[in-house]
Amino acid sequence: MLTWKLVPAIVWAIIILLLTGLPGTYFPTITSFWDWLSPDKVVHVIIFATQSFLVFWAYGKQYLHGSNRLVYTWLILLFITIFAMLTEVLQAYVFVGRNGNVYDFIADSAGVLAGLWIFRLYNKKIFIKHKVN
Repeated sequence: MLTWKLVPAIVWAIIILLLTGLPGTYFPTITSFWDWLSPDKVVHVIIFATQSFLVFWAYGKQYLHGSNRLVYTWLILLFITIFAMLTEVLQAYVFVGRNGNVYDFIADSAGVLAGLWIFRLYNKKIFIKHKVN
């Protein structure tokens, strides 16, 4: 079901596609585990954590009060992870001057999970605040 709350997530998805489609001239090489923690990977985590949070926020009422919480969680995680994979495939095969990377996809996926975690913390705080007041 589409809702007006989904608009920020859609806009953010468009921004992600635009950013990942821009030609790049620097591609860090991953030679060790510590290289994986480069600023580039942190950006991937942040971008997809934001996307994940926005989608969970859009469907927050169904997520928090529905009997299908687990179904919503897995569907949203799956959808955003597929979107992350799509951005890497587009970078590898469609966008000029870009390079798809499995490590970027791993960082994207970590961001998707981080967004869920942040959403759950946010809602726990909101729930406690409203319960106390």
